[in-house]
Amino acid sequence: MGGAGGPVVVKLGGSFASSPYLRDWVDALAACAGRAVIVPGGGPFADAVRAAQVPIGFDEAAAHHMALLAMEQFGRALMSLDARLSDADSVDAIRHALAAGLVPVWMPTQMVLASPDIAPSWHVTSDSLAAWLAAKIGAGRLFLVKHVQLAPAPARCDVLAAAGIVDREFARHWRRSGVSACLLGPTDHAAAVIAIRDGAALGVALE
Repeated sequence: MGGAGGPVVVKLGGSFASSPYLRDWVDALAACAGRAVIVPGGGPFADAVRAAQVPIGFDEAAAHHMALLAMEQFGRALMSLDARLSDADSVDAIRHALAAGLVPVWMPTQMVLASPDIAPSWHVTSDSLAAWLAAKIGAGRLFLVKHVQLAPAPARCDVLAAAGIVDREFARHWRRSGVSACLLGPTDHAAAVIAIRDGAALGVALE
């Protein structure tokens, strides 16, 4: 499965919650059943957590937990759009879904809260968590799907972090994973199917 023996982890940014390309991406990833794992972003659900933190005054640990649940909310919404998408909250559940010819949609709360190497901070978003998961499941590649358009040349993680395209902790988690990664734009859904199925190069490579 995937380009280098393992499944392809696809982080689908929460900005797609209001995107005209959402259905295109769901259809494309559903067509890669058995080969792709979806990591949902938090999108408007995470934005609601951010907006509520100051007036309510809850701490970073609570915000972290709530942001993970926000990812699960977007994930549940995605699953409602195609029956081939299935929830998975553990490495075993991900592997079972892949073996059954489904697309696991990662529900991160259980795994992440049990991990001491993930700080409860807004500096750790679904980008970092996707890289962390890629290492846990032995992924072949990592795709970050975002509403951005970049030049085709390889992109440095520190530059992307400074521009707010990936989070501050992403480079650390990604380099630990040893998985190749690339950044995809909103219209790359059709090419992503070919890349996931055949291992073809795609998008902006990260370095």
